[in-house]
Amino acid sequence: MFTGLVEHVGEVVRIEQNVEGVRLTVRAAAFTDELDPGDSIAVDGTCLTVTATLGEEFSFDAVGTTLSRTTIGQYVPGRHVNLERAVRAGSPLGGHLVQGHVDAVADVLEMQPTGESWRLRIRLPPEVLPYCVPRGSLAVDGVSLTIAELTENVAQIAIIPYTLERTNFGRLEAASQVNLEADLIGKYVAGLLGPYRPDGQADSGHNES
Repeated sequence: MFTGLVEHVGEVVRIEQNVEGVRLTVRAAAFTDELDPGDSIAVDGTCLTVTATLGEEFSFDAVGTTLSRTTIGQYVPGRHVNLERAVRAGSPLGGHLVQGHVDAVADVLEMQPTGESWRLRIRLPPEVLPYCVPRGSLAVDGVSLTIAELTENVAQIAIIPYTLERTNFGRLEAASQVNLEADLIGKYVAGLLGPYRPDGQADSGHNES
């Protein structure tokens, strides 16, 4: 479990093909010495397992399903990625409950400055849209954010300078793609209310990485 509060921005340094997918190595000097093989870590919002550590670098494997359902398949050496270690019991939940199970990859429509902040507009895929509400939570590349406005299938989010400086959001522009995870509580509520819908079907269209 994660909270959507990015701890560090790492850099992809190696990508190696293997039978099941790829092994990626990330340089993250800030806390690599605190990682051990078997630990969970969110990489751009995708929950992955550390397979090895060496100096300032750690590695993880991504199989075909993960590569097809997240942006990890687009990575190249030099890419900067948002990193968050699994939350410890008793730690403050400063963001919201994030599983690291990506529901969909979405297109960025706009990333523009507005005064001292930035306006991020994202087209919400059908796997995510039913769980989004104005002022509700949404994880974008692993960052816990609040939906300021929701118009049809487009979410508008205000990005403050603090967030821009401490994540990889500086790379975002129109046509960029991001990992989305809808609010966990919203998904459970939708599932519980499913039997009471007129068609008797629970919403279950979201994917997990």
